[in-house]
Amino acid sequence: MPMTMTQKIIAAHTGAEAVEAGELVEARVDLVLGNDITAPVAIREFEKIGAQGVFDRKRIALVPDHFAPNKDIASAEQCKTMRDFARSMGIEHYFEIGEMGIEHALIPEKGLVLPGELVIGADSHTCTYGAVGAFSTGVGSTDMAAAMASGLAWFKVPKAIRVELSGALSGWTSGKDLVLHLIGILGVDGALYESLEFAGQGCPTLSMDERFTIANMAIEAGAKNGIFPVDALTREWAASVSGRAYREYSADPGAAYSRTVAIDLSSLEPTVAFPHLPSNTRAVSRAGNVSVDQAVIGSCTNGRIEDLRVAASILRGRKVAKGMRCIVFPATQKIYLQALREGLIEAFIEAGAVVSTSTCGPCLGGHMGILAKGERAVATTNRNFVGRMGSPESEVYLASPAVAAAAAVAGRLVDPSDIFPAPARTRANKEKA
Repeated sequence: MPMTMTQKIIAAHTGAEAVEAGELVEARVDLVLGNDITAPVAIREFEKIGAQGVFDRKRIALVPDHFAPNKDIASAEQCKTMRDFARSMGIEHYFEIGEMGIEHALIPEKGLVLPGELVIGADSHTCTYGAVGAFSTGVGSTDMAAAMASGLAWFKVPKAIRVELSGALSGWTSGKDLVLHLIGILGVDGALYESLEFAGQGCPTLSMDERFTIANMAIEAGAKNGIFPVDALTREWAASVSGRAYREYSADPGAAYSRTVAIDLSSLEPTVAFPHLPSNTRAVSRAGNVSVDQAVIGSCTNGRIEDLRVAASILRGRKVAKGMRCIVFPATQKIYLQALREGLIEAFIEAGAVVSTSTCGPCLGGHMGILAKGERAVATTNRNFVGRMGSPESEVYLASPAVAAAAAVAGRLVDPSDIFPAPARTRANKEKA
């Protein structure tokens, strides 16, 4: 029976020759992930079931990143719960202050997920790792607890939507513009419990950082996961982060898809999601006169080195608009250090931006960037629901690092190409920017 890429990975982790969409299966997991919001709940459930130890000390990762560095006593207690549990169970992959990062950037950076693997995390954006050809998806804290004890998890095998990419992005457009455009087509529940499987000759033109961004936001269309084919760039990335062996999977000819969405990358423009849904998208050139009070550049969606390079290329030699706040969050310590070495941090600070340690803080309205009543933010984050970044009477506009940086300078939503020369877009240029 022909299978999609996701179905083949799930089948391999059940021991079955094949699985079908809608089938309920129990599969072994390669990694279980939790953060400082979800892991303490899972730890309490783990203790309730009387588990004496975790299934594998090397296959659990705990990353306090949402309210860390701790913003108050309650968040300090949450992190302490994780720290104590990691110590008592001998969990090897516990990352906190000094070596922490935003979990969905840190896990691939550490080589803890590779092509063909099956990863679950008690965070909805665990789907990020589909960028490397893995099946990864978010689960609840109770499922996390059971998986930490047993190494197993239950799944309903998802149907799949094929996203056929052609052409190549140009100018200031990026992977963020692509995924916002796709969510605009599908809607926030248009891929409910389905796999978004990217394919076509446009895939190899996307950088790994862009693939992480795109897979990260699959959940914003309701998808179970997003996944990219493994290609030469994926293999190069895998070799750079890990020496572990892995297995590649690809969709079978004749695999069944519920629908196909075709997107010509060369036709895309810088795109913004207006409040209060990620699907409320339009080209920024048609945004109208929208003033903003704050720009946030970072998060698990767009805090990687390529994102910072793009933002710095716009901010360098310019100033953040008077009365405008611009906050930059490198996604991991390694990315922060690389940005420092490349002079990106200097460019941000000289422009009048502030640079924070790696944290999810402002994305979920936790800390370090809360919005007041009536304020607007343009953010490279992944959600813009009512009250997402602060007051329920504030507004969040989702955009790429280029659009966010341009807004920081202009004080309003603006197409970067209207005021800044468009870059020649090649992978070599991005890597050396």
